Amino acid sequence: MRISGTLRAWATAMAGIALLAGCTGTDGGRGGGRHDSGGHRAGAAQPASNLGRIPGLGERLRSRIPAEAGQVVAVYGKGEDSADATVVLWTKNGGTWDRTRSWDGHNGKRGWTTDHRENDKRSPVGVFSLTDAGGVLPDPGPGKGLPYSRSAAFAAPRSWAESHWHDFDYVIAIDYNRVKGTAPNDPNRPEGQAKGGSIWLHMDHGSGTSGCVSLSKSGMEYLLRTLDPARHPVVVMGDKAHLKG
Repeated sequence: MRISGTLRAWATAMAGIALLAGCTGTDGGRGGGRHDSGGHRAGAAQPASNLGRIPGLGERLRSRIPAEAGQVVAVYGKGEDSADATVVLWTKNGGTWDRTRSWDGHNGKRGWTTDHRENDKRSPVGVFSLTDAGGVLPDPGPGKGLPYSRSAAFAAPRSWAESHWHDFDYVIAIDYNRVKGTAPNDPNRPEGQAKGGSIWLHMDHGSGTSGCVSLSKSGMEYLLRTLDPARHPVVVMGDKAHLKG
């Protein structure tokens, strides 16, 4: 667990509710999602292996995946204005890619954008590194995965719909407009407040978010146990049309 200084802890506490509100919707979405008991995407095809490239990505985004990246979380949005997505973990073995796991998920309730702004309720399209994690619950893979900051400050306000109370039990920060190497709820936004921030992978409440990507608890646990900083994991995310563009 990362030990934060007193000043950082105070700043995080002061900004906590605002950051949480920026990550998830409070529309009272129904819980449960569409996941089977094993955390795999319901009805998904058998995992593909030994692929020369990750399917569904055009050259523009594929070229932005760092050469050293050995793990890619691909978020395939159903449509530009849709909140439904499929989340797939791709693992590089030598010069090929294997489809390791997949889950149903959600993105911003208004869909996707290439120019994300604060409170636009859309998820940003792009390639982003994954360097930090945290949440209310203990790290499910201590010492194995991303640096993990456990804190009650992640808890969603109880004024939100009950279906949202556990959204941030597990969180993986998407490195969009944030300082790498800090807890996911660090309030600093290098590109300014207007560009939005607090874009996370977190637990699903059954409907769209305010910009984050959500998936099942078992899926989050798997990613937290599996994503390895030494393999330089990244997320590639967007609606299918933008991903291919």
